[in-house]
Amino acid sequence: MKLQSRAAASVPPGAGLRLPRSSGRSAVIGVPYLWLLLFFLLPFALVMKIAVSQMGAVHPEDIVTWQDGVLTLALKLGNFSAIAGDPLYLQSYLRSIEYAAATTALCLFIGYPFAYFMARARPSVQPALLMLVMLPFWTSFLLRAYAWKGLLSPNGWVHDLMVSTGLDNVLVALGLVPAAGQLMNTPFSLVLGMTYTYLPFMVLPLYSTLAKMDLRLLEAAQDLGATPWVAFWTVTVPLSKAGIIAGSMLVFIPCIGEYVIPELLGGPETLMIGRVIWDELFANNDWPMASALAVLMILLIIVPLALFQKYQAEARESRR
Repeated sequence: MKLQSRAAASVPPGAGLRLPRSSGRSAVIGVPYLWLLLFFLLPFALVMKIAVSQMGAVHPEDIVTWQDGVLTLALKLGNFSAIAGDPLYLQSYLRSIEYAAATTALCLFIGYPFAYFMARARPSVQPALLMLVMLPFWTSFLLRAYAWKGLLSPNGWVHDLMVSTGLDNVLVALGLVPAAGQLMNTPFSLVLGMTYTYLPFMVLPLYSTLAKMDLRLLEAAQDLGATPWVAFWTVTVPLSKAGIIAGSMLVFIPCIGEYVIPELLGGPETLMIGRVIWDELFANNDWPMASALAVLMILLIIVPLALFQKYQAEARESRR
């Protein structure tokens, strides 16, 4: 009895409840794949099914039918060929990419200095600066867009300030507004609203990358004779490339399919693909065409994501 009790005491608690290492690894890997299957692949498959369907009186018809012992698969690919042949759709895609790229460039131009300042500030001040960046998220996205609508409209203080200082004439010369004093429903108001909305998505990844940077590398560059400006471009910027790419993807991808901001702050000449999909779905009641446009928009988003994944894989290989 004593030998049995000593043997039992020597066994660690919960030793008999341990799972095999392979099953635990499969569970860890399987959960993200299950999430992607349920919330990405399955919805994408449903949208793709609607895109190749024929629109009925109320809803799209089934692509697979069984009648009189005959199984029929009917795929309508005319929506994709219609997109390729209609300049309205092509211009909407190109305009969406153009405005998304301009917004990303402005967010990087504004966000990098602020993220650099946050990363180099005193540790006691950094939480307050981080809270200021996240503060706009405490307000409704729709209210923030409406606020810019009031600020840029006539009698808004931003409108009056730009008119009194002559900045509206500069915007006319750049082709961002059609006439002096007309700031709303223009490419300027659209890019301004998207830049303001998505700027935190650029600042946070940059701050995370810059805060982890080894400052001894800058000291080594200065010891070798590099000026602060040269050290910034040759040391800081290359080491923050991961944050630049991550922030750019977080801004560029949602900007392509943006609908609310172009609807509130844009105009007829700033028609983006999000508005076109809305019109096809709700105004024209053409679900297959709207789904085909959405499928192509998803493909546009997957390309930069694939490039980002390729860069991350190359960065991991270079660190080994």
